[in-house]
Amino acid sequence: MTDLLLWGATTSRTIRAHWALHELGLPYRCEPILPRSGQTKSERFTAVNLRQKIPTLVDGDFTISESAAIVSYLSSVYSRPDNALVPSDPKQRARYDEWVSFILMELDATSMYVVRRHHGLPEIYGEAPVAVEAAFAYFQRQIGAAAQAMSDRRAWLLGDRFTGVDILMTTCLTWATRLDQPLPPALAALRDRATARPAYVAASAANLPEYWA
Repeated sequence: MTDLLLWGATTSRTIRAHWALHELGLPYRCEPILPRSGQTKSERFTAVNLRQKIPTLVDGDFTISESAAIVSYLSSVYSRPDNALVPSDPKQRARYDEWVSFILMELDATSMYVVRRHHGLPEIYGEAPVAVEAAFAYFQRQIGAAAQAMSDRRAWLLGDRFTGVDILMTTCLTWATRLDQPLPPALAALRDRATARPAYVAASAANLPEYWA
């Protein structure tokens, strides 16, 4: 039995936590608070996470935030050998960590989130068309390099087995698709395989506040 409570919904980062929970078949509750709504600044949530950031996972007396950390924690504590999202082999784990750093830094923070700030939310962060154009160009360079790693026609980033880095990568790929960014065929195929998974479909529904009404 678990006593898992996930805070957060609607974003490309919150869906990562919902998705991991569904991949592992874990029952959980959700407080579907939204970013930039004032809900993350409430006294109740601030008592849970002083940084006021979603997603945040509460497991009994343990609290953890940051989407990639949540995926790793859930896999470490609750997975079985047949559904683990993080590899145990040291070299595979190092490769996993390499992909995590690449996805979060080069694709998410340096590329897509710059676009999110200055293209999607200019009323908050200001318009910066040059920065947006540069971020798109940088994304294309980096995603091209990522596609080269799949030139051996592997199904997933680490080979034949789906892992947490496929969750992280897919959320960046679907984000880019919504922004009309072209994807290399290997990564477009990965996106399509990942989003066809039953756990992704369930997580997409759970990432909406009305699901928890």
